[in-house]
Amino acid sequence: MKVTFTTFDSVDYIGGPNSWLRRVVPRLRDSGWDVEVLFYIQRGPPEECPCYRALSDIGIPCKAMPSFKPIFEQAVWLLKELEKSPPSVFVVNMAIVGYLATRWIRRAGIPSIGILHSDDDMYRMIFDDFVIGPPGNRLSDVVCVSDFLLQDAQGAETDTALHLIPYGVPIPDQAVNASRDDLRLIYVGRLIEEQKQILEVTRSLCRAVREVPGTEAVIYGDGQDRAGVEQIIASENLGGKVRLGGEINNDHIQDVMLEADALVLLSDYEGLPIALLEGMACGLVPICLRIRSGVGQLIEQGKTGFLVDDRGDDFITAVRTAAADRELRSRISAAARELIVSKYSNDMNAKLWIELLASRAQEAPHAEVAAANLRRGIRSLEFLEKTVAESNERMQQAQ
Repeated sequence: MKVTFTTFDSVDYIGGPNSWLRRVVPRLRDSGWDVEVLFYIQRGPPEECPCYRALSDIGIPCKAMPSFKPIFEQAVWLLKELEKSPPSVFVVNMAIVGYLATRWIRRAGIPSIGILHSDDDMYRMIFDDFVIGPPGNRLSDVVCVSDFLLQDAQGAETDTALHLIPYGVPIPDQAVNASRDDLRLIYVGRLIEEQKQILEVTRSLCRAVREVPGTEAVIYGDGQDRAGVEQIIASENLGGKVRLGGEINNDHIQDVMLEADALVLLSDYEGLPIALLEGMACGLVPICLRIRSGVGQLIEQGKTGFLVDDRGDDFITAVRTAAADRELRSRISAAARELIVSKYSNDMNAKLWIELLASRAQEAPHAEVAAANLRRGIRSLEFLEKTVAESNERMQQAQ
């Protein structure tokens, strides 16, 4: 059986959806699946993009297409790649063109699965167009990564099957030393204002270090707002107690986490934060903003972490509590780790995905039939592309 994924990548992209993909693909291959990944690359050569490079290095067949190409060209490329060796199941990890192409992939008889990774406008649009939209656009299945995303989707009038499959993360052999005197706070993720509010997070960390004795903070990651983070740290002049730790390879992120005490996540919205899962697996104490999706299913106040209502006084109160009460910190650390071990391991995630893919693969047509159907889809797309181009040309001439 074969599964083909499509996803986005870029030289500077370190997001959770691709972190998950890098972990689940090898497990699918090890369980007997033939796996390939088709990439849309935004910036840089594919070989320098983190997910493409990581999967290629372990022998996963990967192919790439620049995402700045015309939309018809991108969709035709995807169908042509699938036509060469049709999969039993097609999965859109994170690529809008992949969703658009499922209209023709489904017509070819190939089950197509989408993933709702986050609670934001883009994924609400995907849900509206490809789950509850016109029947010809609908996916076979959609996977929700958090309880909230599934609950929000349930009740919709659709024949698309809904599934809850939370991310999985590695469980390190050791946990953090929860009895340390000092408290090291870390942030791990993209350095961007949209969603992550990284500039406000940086100010919050600086305030915590300034007001709570024995506290330091390290910000790991990269992104378009890095310069703003650097400027805030420099202006606060805290003598190196708040610093940038740089971008960390996904394979080594938990090594860094094991050197800390608490993980700070103060995003406006999330799906199921992989950095939070990774940190809790290490025994880090989570200090997170109370948001609708993902965080609430992981954190029980005072038991598996701290939920705060703002990035100001309430956040500082939680940091102060964590710094002052080592016994409480130790209990939260152990409970957080146990939760991830019991419900959010790589093994559990892979098992659920294998079950879903195997059930859908039984519905796939013979490869020769699928290939013939895909060729019809390619001709249809090429005809549409030609028609649109001719129409645009006539409009320009009329002007």
